[in-house]
Amino acid sequence: MKKLINSAECVVAEMLDGLVTLYPGLARVANYNVLARSDAEQACEIQVALISGGGSGHEPAHAGYVGAGMLTAAVAGEVFTSPSSASVLAAIRAVTGQPGALLIVKNYTGDRLNFGLAAEVARAEGRLIETVTVSDDVALAGSQDHAGRRGIAGTVFIHKIAGAAAAEGKDLPQVAAIAQAAAENVGTMGVSLSAGTSPSVGKPSFELGDEVELGLGIHGEPGVRRIPLRPADELTDEVLTQIAHALRLRLGERVAVLINNLGATTPMELAIVARRSYAWLDKRGVVVERMYGGTFLSSLDMAGVSVSVMRLDDERLRLLDAHTSAPAWPNVTPTAPGSPSQRTVIAGGEMPSLQGGPPETDAGRKTERAIRAACDSLLDHQEKLTELDRITGDGDLGVNLGRAALRVRAGLTNFPLDDPSAALKALGFMVQEIGGSSGPLYGVLFLRAGASLEGGGNELKAWAAAIVDACNAVSDLGGARLGDRTMLDALIPFAHEFHRCAMSGASAREALEAGASAAERGAERTASIVARRGRSSYLGERVLGHPDPGAIATAIWLREVSSVVGG
Repeated sequence: MKKLINSAECVVAEMLDGLVTLYPGLARVANYNVLARSDAEQACEIQVALISGGGSGHEPAHAGYVGAGMLTAAVAGEVFTSPSSASVLAAIRAVTGQPGALLIVKNYTGDRLNFGLAAEVARAEGRLIETVTVSDDVALAGSQDHAGRRGIAGTVFIHKIAGAAAAEGKDLPQVAAIAQAAAENVGTMGVSLSAGTSPSVGKPSFELGDEVELGLGIHGEPGVRRIPLRPADELTDEVLTQIAHALRLRLGERVAVLINNLGATTPMELAIVARRSYAWLDKRGVVVERMYGGTFLSSLDMAGVSVSVMRLDDERLRLLDAHTSAPAWPNVTPTAPGSPSQRTVIAGGEMPSLQGGPPETDAGRKTERAIRAACDSLLDHQEKLTELDRITGDGDLGVNLGRAALRVRAGLTNFPLDDPSAALKALGFMVQEIGGSSGPLYGVLFLRAGASLEGGGNELKAWAAAIVDACNAVSDLGGARLGDRTMLDALIPFAHEFHRCAMSGASAREALEAGASAAERGAERTASIVARRGRSSYLGERVLGHPDPGAIATAIWLREVSSVVGG
């Protein structure tokens, strides 16, 4: 497994040095893997210090939460290893003044032992120390085969609540009581798609294959069960059902929700989970006051997500909303989330309404069959086009064209099919929503063809001129020419052959057959062309031997149209 490190032995120390470089508000505690507020010496004399930590590999936890309004210091162990009691004690000594310190400890045996021993020594030295242990992992609720519920991403909520309370000037017993109450009202559960890879091991700690694991620990500890991969909504429902049961959430209660990336999950996936989480809670009458999404407490590069829910009262909400300088906390303007229907308030540009119906002419019925056949052919070849585009592009062509084909096929009954010009324009308006580069190119192709055909009747020569005009429009918009390894390497040969046949008095069947064959030859020739346009152009000679997927797709649907119309 490739990682941007110098050596496994120095990753933690070098990471901490990097964080101090990035964030001037942080400082190293000499000779220990401890980060503290750079103003800790002043802050600890006027407010309770907050100290947390644990094994590294969970970034941005815990150092990312050091700052005014959150932690005063964070202790970093080696990757997935509890920090030593000596390191914890060094943190206590460095940042604890007369108001005392609260230790926030995740419920793992090593963390409890080392923080606990350091607390005892610090008390013996005359310091005021309180400890709150966070055990928010509801996956293990009710099980007797463990050392208690684990502390996971919900711990970040406790950092924020307790840190804001300390910043308000509350004394140690008050801060500890607020943190303890918050910890008792947080539930978290995660789902993992793959394991993380420790720098010292170099390979994943386990394999999941086609399954996912519910309730997996942040160090790779076993979860409650493995199940086949399901849609995101189903997995989110499963997680929230467990959390709601553990917290005994009731109708009308207020909550904050944290959607946490376990390491390698994309923002896209997090947003999908956030959407479902809000909908699930809202449907059950739970009031979601705040939602946060991002990487809060990870497990190296584990793919997966955890959801944390914290029951709110007015005080907790105020403390959540309080400002902090901690670099990893999302300092956005506090607002309540809303459902997509509530938030969609800006009108978008709508596609012109289509006025059509079942075709009444032979030409209209043939147009309908041709468009339907083209759509079916793209759907039939979707996997082939996707695989080819993975090799030569970004892998989305088959999916995008398939999505467009489904959309066109579903709306075909509303096309003005008896008017070829209007039908082509309708097709152009619809396919421009494909996205990527295909949408605008296909959009201008059909829009220009429809405009050129307007008033020209349904004669073969009019169609030939319209097709040539449409090819020119695609070339002008995209900047590509014949031989640039694009869809034009199929379109232009088709247009030239069709136009030649039409001008020489050939039949529609002959013109279409000649054009489709020319398109297929042109598409295959792209296998020997180095791309000069599109994303393939970044691959240079690596595309040689593989035809351009855009040209192949064009040849495929042109062949189907030729077979239907010329048949």
